Amino acid sequence: MEKSLIIVESPSKAKTINKYLGKDYVVEASVGHIKNLPKSKLSVDIDNEFEVVYETIEGKEDVVGKLRDKAGKAKGVFIATDPDREGEAIAAHIAEELEPVNKNIKRVLFHEITESGVREGMSHPKKIDNHLVLSQQARRAMDRIVGYKVSPFIWKTLYYGLSAGRVQSVALRLICEREGEIRKFKPVEYWSITGEFTLESGESFFAKLAKVDGKDPRIPDETTAQGYVRDVQTKQFTVSSVTKKPVKRNPPAPFITSTLQQEAARRLRFSAKRTMTLAQKLYEGVNLGEEGLTGLITYMRTDSTRLSDEAVAHVREYIYNNYGKEYLPKEPRSFKKGKASQDAHEAIRPTSIDHTPKAVKKHLDKEMFALYELIWNRFIACQMAPAQFEQISVEVEGGEYLFRASDQISTFRGFLQVFDDTVEEANGDADDADPTSKLPEKIAAGQRTAVSQLLSRQHFTKPPARFTESSLVKELESLGIGRPSTYAMIVTTVIDRKYVEQNERKLFATELGMQVNQLLVTHFPEVVNVSFTAKMEDELDTIASGKTEYLQVMKDFYGPFHHAVEHASSMATKIKKSLQEETDETCELCGRKMIIKWGRNGRFMACTGYPECKNTKPLAEDAAKTQNIVGGKCELCGGDMVVKGGRFGTFLGCSNYPSCKNTKPITTGIKCPKCKDGDLVERKTKKGKRTFFGCTRYPDCDFASWDKPINQACTECGNAYIVQKYSQAKGEYLICPECKSEQVKEPIAITA
Repeated sequence: MEKSLIIVESPSKAKTINKYLGKDYVVEASVGHIKNLPKSKLSVDIDNEFEVVYETIEGKEDVVGKLRDKAGKAKGVFIATDPDREGEAIAAHIAEELEPVNKNIKRVLFHEITESGVREGMSHPKKIDNHLVLSQQARRAMDRIVGYKVSPFIWKTLYYGLSAGRVQSVALRLICEREGEIRKFKPVEYWSITGEFTLESGESFFAKLAKVDGKDPRIPDETTAQGYVRDVQTKQFTVSSVTKKPVKRNPPAPFITSTLQQEAARRLRFSAKRTMTLAQKLYEGVNLGEEGLTGLITYMRTDSTRLSDEAVAHVREYIYNNYGKEYLPKEPRSFKKGKASQDAHEAIRPTSIDHTPKAVKKHLDKEMFALYELIWNRFIACQMAPAQFEQISVEVEGGEYLFRASDQISTFRGFLQVFDDTVEEANGDADDADPTSKLPEKIAAGQRTAVSQLLSRQHFTKPPARFTESSLVKELESLGIGRPSTYAMIVTTVIDRKYVEQNERKLFATELGMQVNQLLVTHFPEVVNVSFTAKMEDELDTIASGKTEYLQVMKDFYGPFHHAVEHASSMATKIKKSLQEETDETCELCGRKMIIKWGRNGRFMACTGYPECKNTKPLAEDAAKTQNIVGGKCELCGGDMVVKGGRFGTFLGCSNYPSCKNTKPITTGIKCPKCKDGDLVERKTKKGKRTFFGCTRYPDCDFASWDKPINQACTECGNAYIVQKYSQAKGEYLICPECKSEQVKEPIAITA
């Protein structure tokens, strides 16, 4: 009997689906894309209606051959790649390869890898949606054109190897503009006054000065603050009003791709890329023992908060049985559709209410469980009753001064029983907060109260916060830039290109990133324009819906873009020269002037006599960072050892390079705690994404630490060094790695 062939992307997904459909089907995996645009050329024929030329990916020939062989023997072919535009494009490429051997090809969509989800998809086969394929093709074509046309301009003006991208460059612009705002920000001093008030009953509470003569107080300095403090102490105070009102807080919507990435970053400290990798595994299927391979969540690339009626019915029954009827709203809850939502898939939710976190925990690793539990809790909570509070506001008046305090008492936890939505990212401003206290239960208007103490506190206005991965994704989503499938890649790309560095979860624009952004904003203002990029996303959506044609969208995009490229390229040599800075220093080898140039490791000084003279050295400010490092003399040739930069960080190299290639690591001045012989040095991982500290005797000694060692002995146990760590709650702090005791934070840092 002939069997039907089902083709999916993932081998693990293939095993799960095969279990559900049985012996009448053969399930094979394409292992992702089988075709791609060749890296060696543009592969978009601009003069021939923007035709895109794909090639079979190197190494995928055997996969394609196997699929073709199986298709030739099959009754029919069902292509079940992921249910999004990229999956549709993969399906089209597979169909193109298989049509010569089997014309009976259908497209099926699996929104969840469960028995019901698979059978639902198989019961509604359809044709490949060419509108979705062309939409994805337009995205790839635009991105390839921008990358291959703009990148050479960046090479000519800065250095070879840099690159630009259509969407990533807009994300870089957002980060750089925020960096610029922070650098230009001038903090303004202001003061606040908080009073501790004691009732005749002896109970006390804190209240903040809110009005003076009916106006907001303006307290610019300590002198003004102390003047107010002295005057307030002369007044008699009375509780002038106590207002109580009930308030409700509704639960948040179930997760979509962007909110899942944001919440996983905030609560679990997962990168967007890590979140999507784990979610993909949960979607494709996990081995649940006797139950076998089972998909635990619905498709994780979605912008819709919609839930199926069946899923809502099941979760409402679960809430009633496990929490009680008071936790169940009278009617199912629905959520407002986002303005840019395509609503193609459900929200991200568990596939079965029977797969509680407790039931599946033993089958998941720590990270997968944490993410699944997060998805589960948010799904359950979204259909629960609102949380209820009593909000209390108290005003205390004395003369022209009004102090105000507020409190909120939980009267019914509602959805908060499952999902506490008050978790915030740490700002490191805990020390800047005003003191608070619970308001006395029996506080009432008309009660006399005395000022026990007055606290005046200095503050400074703060610059806008740097983006984190999660806040950048949120910003991109709100601006209509990118789509669920692209958010993680956007963030990863700007970091991989070294345009952005991630430190303590915050995104910092590097000097290279700032320079590249400046070039792009100046010479390609349309390409890195937020509204233009958002408009292009809308244009791609219109191709997907069949409202506009691929060719027309590409022409509208390419015309102004080509003009900008031609103009910028004609000025490349002039621009490059303008980026080189003249100096007063002369080359110690040939006597010619030194200039400041850009290179792979940032800006450096180079001799104008290049290529006859290849002398280079770090900038004065970079050298100043390492001025306490004594390079000493080279043991091989006697030359000076100088600080240099390389792929894996700074190091000491002989000044007589290239005739002498002697190098040494720059140590932290701390002996290795493991072997007691080598020194700790700063290193970078192979891909250069993260910094760590290791022993100079590696590989003989494998000591390594992600935390920055500080050359300061522990005050508790006497350990030779402590480390610098960071947490959401505490911000930056010092701790002993041996006894785990926290240390007094001092302005001490290693030099590297």
